[in-house]
Amino acid sequence: MTTVETPPAATREALGPTLIGLAKEGLDIVVVDADLGKSTTARKFKDEYPDRFFSVGIAEANMIGVSCGLAAAGKIAFCSTFAVFLPSRCFDQIRVSVAQTGMNVKMVASHAGISVGPDGISAQAIEDLALMCSLPGVNVICPADVVETRQAIEFAAKTNGPFYIRTGRAKIPVIYGDDYVFELGKADVLRDGSDATVIAVGLLVSTAIEAAETLANEGIDCRVLNMATVSPLDEAAITAAARETGAIVTAEEHLIRTGVSAMVSQVVGRTVPVPMGAVGLDGYAESGSPDELLEKYGLTADAIVEEVKSVVARKRGADGTS
Repeated sequence: MTTVETPPAATREALGPTLIGLAKEGLDIVVVDADLGKSTTARKFKDEYPDRFFSVGIAEANMIGVSCGLAAAGKIAFCSTFAVFLPSRCFDQIRVSVAQTGMNVKMVASHAGISVGPDGISAQAIEDLALMCSLPGVNVICPADVVETRQAIEFAAKTNGPFYIRTGRAKIPVIYGDDYVFELGKADVLRDGSDATVIAVGLLVSTAIEAAETLANEGIDCRVLNMATVSPLDEAAITAAARETGAIVTAEEHLIRTGVSAMVSQVVGRTVPVPMGAVGLDGYAESGSPDELLEKYGLTADAIVEEVKSVVARKRGADGTS
C-alpha cells in the first residue's frame, strides 16, 4: 500500500493516459468508442492518436464487432463505454465474437455501480460482473484504485485474449504506490488477520481496510483481501482464508446474489465451509450523490464491521468459544 498522501482519484481516469503511454511504448493500440469518450477518458487517446481512434456512435453492439475486426487484423483493440451499456447492450456480440473466439479485445466499462450517483437507477450497472463472469475465457478485473486500474490496463494490453475491466466515476482513496505490480488471478493481502477475512473488490477495498482498523480496536483481527481479478478467481486465497481465519465476509458494489459473494460462496462451500456474510446490493437503487447512496444501501465501513462481528460470533458459537 502507498505510504504517501495521494489525492483520491476515479478509476476511470486511468484509461486515456495509460493507453497513450502504451502507444508511445510502441504497442499497436487502437481504441473504439461509443460516443462517451469524454466521460471514459478514452478521448484523450484520440487527441494524441486520431488515426487510431474509431467512434461508432451510440451503437455498442457495433463497437464490439468493429473491435473484433481490428483485433483479427492484429491490432490491440480497446473499446469503452459505460458499464450499464457494456456488457448488457452487446452481450450476444461479446459472447459469440469475443468469448467464443478468444479474440484479443479489451473492454473497459466505466461508471459502474451505484456510485455513478445522480444519473439514477437506469444508469447504475450492478449486474455486469455476473454477466461477464458467466463467459469462459474472459478475464474480469475490478480494480481497487486508479493505480491498480492503470496496471490492469497495461497488463491487458500486453496479454493476448479477452479482458473486461470495470471502472468507476467516484473519486476514491488511492491504496497503492507506483511500485505496485498487478498479477492476474491473484488476490492481494492488504492486511493479515486471524479472526475473519473480508474479500473486497473495487471501491469497497479501501472501505474494508477502514473497517478492519475499526475492528482491530475492538479486538477482532481481520484479514483484508483485494480480489481485483474476479475471473479467474483466486480460489487458493479464498480456501486459505477460510481455513486460517474461519469466517468470511464479501464486499462489493454489485448484486450479492450473482456477484463476488456468490462466487466466493461456491468455493467455500466445496472446500472449507465456514460462516459467511456479505455486504453488497440486493436490489436496485435510486438517484443521489455517491456518498448518500453508499450510506443508504449499506456499502460502508460500518456495515462491514457489523457483518464481520456477526460471522465471528457464529464461528465462535460453532466451536464453543463464545
